[in-house]
Amino acid sequence: MTGGSDAPGGAWRTSGPQEASRRDGSPGPRRSGLRDPQRAVRGLGAGTLVLEALVLLLAIQPIRMVGADLSGAAIGVLVALAVVAVGLAGMMRRPWAWHAGTVLQGLLLLSGLLHWSLFVLGVIFALVWAYASHVRRVILA
Repeated sequence: MTGGSDAPGGAWRTSGPQEASRRDGSPGPRRSGLRDPQRAVRGLGAGTLVLEALVLLLAIQPIRMVGADLSGAAIGVLVALAVVAVGLAGMMRRPWAWHAGTVLQGLLLLSGLLHWSLFVLGVIFALVWAYASHVRRVILA
């Protein structure tokens, strides 16, 4: 026999979403099955932003090494965007943080005017952010 019985009296438990209240206050099973969907979504957003900041900082030297003339302004923009991304990651509890993250992706795309490789990074992270936003909508719906 596989599995086991944790319930009193030897009854088998079924695995699935537990009864809880939904966002609108109505009782019913949680749609996502997560214990704390808000916290999971905040973690997803914060993790995405921290990863973006790390990649932005680590991309400076390889861009310079492949012969690109990365100006001081472009390096300053990269560092500033990385600092903003880390700051936003720490503020994901705020309701406006997801919107600010979207603006950050737009700013990274605009930094492509300084160098084409920054535009490529902007496209990649805009797609990652769009996916994270989609997951957020699905989980919190």
